[in-house]
Amino acid sequence: MSRIITPYSARSTAADVIAGVDLAGRRAVVTGGASGIGLETARALANAGAGAEVTLAVRDIGAGERAAADITAGGAPGKVRVDHLDLADRASIDAFLSGWTGPLHILVNNAGVMALPELTRTAEGWETQFAINHLGHAELTLGLHDALTAAGGARIVVVSSSAHQQSPVILDDIHFTARRYEAWSAYGQSKTATILFTVALASRWAADGITANALHPGGIMTKLQRHLDDAQLRWVGAVDEQGNRLDVPPGWKTPQQGAATSVLMAASPAVDGVTGRYFEDANEATVIAEPVDGRSGVLPYALDEKNADLLWEETLRLLRR
Repeated sequence: MSRIITPYSARSTAADVIAGVDLAGRRAVVTGGASGIGLETARALANAGAGAEVTLAVRDIGAGERAAADITAGGAPGKVRVDHLDLADRASIDAFLSGWTGPLHILVNNAGVMALPELTRTAEGWETQFAINHLGHAELTLGLHDALTAAGGARIVVVSSSAHQQSPVILDDIHFTARRYEAWSAYGQSKTATILFTVALASRWAADGITANALHPGGIMTKLQRHLDDAQLRWVGAVDEQGNRLDVPPGWKTPQQGAATSVLMAASPAVDGVTGRYFEDANEATVIAEPVDGRSGVLPYALDEKNADLLWEETLRLLRR
């Protein structure tokens, strides 16, 4: 397969990508849509030009309602709804699924947690980053299959990360029961899982007209970094020499730029029919043999079909589906 190149770049914004795209009559769900790139993704899909009906699936209803008001205040004609969703709570996921009716054209699995400093587990005993970043979204996606099929040509967009380079999925000890917990390895493993899940979905749901792709949004200062200590913030270049946190560190993106690749995969005709791939900077990423700068490229283990099949089977086992 040839690498897909679009007219857009790392500097493109969500507004650039959505320009001229008509989403009237289409429905979208954006998890974690109350802030950061989730908010900017939702804003672009619902804006005056696109006009999609967007549901912000959020843990904090108050924050979601403020985000919805902010989007509609900008003149978005598309209806913006807010619904509760806690990806660490299976009852919350079930409630969201039970409340959804009708077709779903766009699902953006955007929410996530990063580099939790201590090992924590969900009620099921699952490591929290893997549970929220992968398993919660997997359960949501699987539960929305019929709605996505009914839409005809639905798109699933999974926000992953270049941090997948930190770790493959360790299938014999996903939840750190035998090995020592390390925050970045756990985060990297969870993000590798999100890419592999799109590969598995792409092959299994193609006959239903559903596409699924993963992406790295780039470095963006959002609430995702809230668990990083001063040393880690300095390590990633997010603070200046005086220790002040930078809104947009050198080489990083604004939230509007960070949302561009999500919006591309969710709505742009430039990627019609594309499925099972990994994008960054609004273009398909280069497959690399080993990490170079830690911020770009995709490692082969994250796109490997055998790995995707094994993860799919383990995901269904854990979710008892």
